[in-house]
Amino acid sequence: MIPNLDLKNIKPYGDQTNDGVIQLSFTLPIPAGAKAREAARMLVESMGFSDIQIVLTEDIGEDFTFFVIYAKTNKYVDYTSIKTFEVEITKMGIEEINDKISKYLKRQVVIVGATIGSDAHTIGLDSILNMKGYHGDSGLERYKAFKVYNLGSQVPPLELVRKAREYKADVILVSQIVTQREIHIKQLTDLVDILDAEKLRDKVLLIVGGPRITHELAVELGYDAGFGAGTMPSDVAAYITDRILKRSS
Repeated sequence: MIPNLDLKNIKPYGDQTNDGVIQLSFTLPIPAGAKAREAARMLVESMGFSDIQIVLTEDIGEDFTFFVIYAKTNKYVDYTSIKTFEVEITKMGIEEINDKISKYLKRQVVIVGATIGSDAHTIGLDSILNMKGYHGDSGLERYKAFKVYNLGSQVPPLELVRKAREYKADVILVSQIVTQREIHIKQLTDLVDILDAEKLRDKVLLIVGGPRITHELAVELGYDAGFGAGTMPSDVAAYITDRILKRSS
């Protein structure tokens, strides 16, 4: 943390601490030129910004213009008042996780993962589960401690629960994007309801992840944890290890 920083008055950083300088980029559906630049300036000014500098104007074709603008804001946030609800994770490496599971659980942790209902996206799910992982961070399949079943996309919640029972899953990991009319909420809730009805909810660690998933939302829906954008496979692996070992002790 920067020494003597006023945490009650945090502003964007441009050239100097708390100078309020911010960079904006956007496209307007008008042809490039002086009139377009003025329209962009007026738009940013109407948002309450001052000291507006248009540093890039680019004609991107078909009468669309892209802008990059520097401007100042007098808005601030009180950092000291912010409260967040996050998953608590103790970082562990692959070997540490493998050793702990082998020593204390004495068997592999069984993980069943899927995207459910109408969700056809598997990029996030695969980046966590598949051996390759994400950005050099190995997926859960690479851990000797885990036995991973990746069921893929558009798996009905009832089928996911059936597979979890069949494989004797310790963990159910669901990947879900935000859908129109909040269908994802219904699908995630349906899964919890089915697990309750099948008397499996207390027997599994239930995790949901996705670009707009928060831990707070996940807990509200009946999940143990929610992981959002920027989550790495090792984060999920460490969380699973910690929780499974605590449950087994």
